[in-house]
Amino acid sequence: MEENPSESEKGMWKLSVDGSSCLTGSGAGLVLTSPDGWTLEYALRFKFKATNNEAEWEALIAGLTIAKHLEVQRIEASSDSQLVVGLANGEYEAREDLMVKYLAHLQGMKSAFKIFRVMKVPRAENVRADQLSKLATAEELEKNQTVLVDYLERPKISQAEVMDIDDPQEPNWMTPFVIWLRDGVLPEDPVEARKLVYRANRFQFRDGILYKRSFSFPWLRCLNPSEADYALREVHEGICGNHTGGRTLSHKLLRQGYYWPTYASLAVEQDWY
Repeated sequence: MEENPSESEKGMWKLSVDGSSCLTGSGAGLVLTSPDGWTLEYALRFKFKATNNEAEWEALIAGLTIAKHLEVQRIEASSDSQLVVGLANGEYEAREDLMVKYLAHLQGMKSAFKIFRVMKVPRAENVRADQLSKLATAEELEKNQTVLVDYLERPKISQAEVMDIDDPQEPNWMTPFVIWLRDGVLPEDPVEARKLVYRANRFQFRDGILYKRSFSFPWLRCLNPSEADYALREVHEGICGNHTGGRTLSHKLLRQGYYWPTYASLAVEQDWY
């Protein structure tokens, strides 16, 4: 059953994006606003050359990637690029190879959202995203202390797509907690059973996802080993942060809302400094 217009607007997030390309480099500006007015702003600098159109696509994909990480369900993206919006809405036909790839990437992201729209807005209504995109290409970007700054190593369309690489039935560190919290089944070993019951007090299994209670952060989503490895690489190389040391990287992952038992040691083992 389709939602009526008033119902579909409930819980709608707003994403404003803009891309910029000039002699000093290329970058993007992103403004993501929650239904209750909470705002997240990014200035994203590219470490590769990009045309204005490519920068616009990267801005849109980067913003949607952040929204996906935040588990946003309803989102309306706005851009002042007639080309990007026209291609995204099927009003234009993608003919250039790069535009075809960007459009395919966008189509693959749509399934992450219950409601997804891309709107064309006048440049005058896209001022903040435009300012952030220009800031991303400014030489004094590193000195800025008021805006979240991220770096994109390469175009999103050149990165390998990450699929679910773990068999959901393959045992991992979360399996005993899930079996106990979901099914009420404990290990046969009485000692292991007591340990599990004690430790499980800090975990919760909800809607098919295991979470860990945290005193300093909200509930943290638990990751299996392969998901943890991907999260480390995404935060280290992708839009969530620039190159940092293992300890700082682990703290960033906690702030993103993720947990697994060896998150600190894994960051060090990968030698990401």
